[in-house]
Amino acid sequence: MTVDTDQATREASGARPYGRYLEDFEVGAVYKHWPAKTVTEADDHLFCLITMNHHPLHINDVYAGQSQQGRNVVVGPLVYSLALGMSVGDVSGKAIANLATEELSHPAPVFHGDTLFCESEVLEVRPSGSKPDRGIVKVHTRVLNQDGVLVAEFKRTVLVPRREPGA
Repeated sequence: MTVDTDQATREASGARPYGRYLEDFEVGAVYKHWPAKTVTEADDHLFCLITMNHHPLHINDVYAGQSQQGRNVVVGPLVYSLALGMSVGDVSGKAIANLATEELSHPAPVFHGDTLFCESEVLEVRPSGSKPDRGIVKVHTRVLNQDGVLVAEFKRTVLVPRREPGA
């Protein structure tokens, strides 16, 4: 038995499309990414340990309990990483490269047990000036908790292939 390993071939067989070609993006479109993710204490501690961020606000209940938040705060780079990952299927699943991330902010904290919901708005779509088989897409991703509070946002620019190069 042979296995089709090419993404386009698998999608042509009826598999769920993963990512978009340049022609599939439209300025103003908003993609509500699914599924959402509940951030556990284990997620936060593992990420902190892997990245060597041992700030006690993230891993020490006693210290965090005496902070202005009164409890552990999920480390910001984990929130960003989850949001980025949640957006891949809709935004960069076919990407040639991620070109930039900018204006990353965390206007409110995320706590253990919060569920994150993400959405991305398409800000810009343009063909490459030098290579006709690709183009550039810029999106604004917002991360909201289960109460609808904005907990993170960022913009990113992605290089994606064209379905019809040079069209």
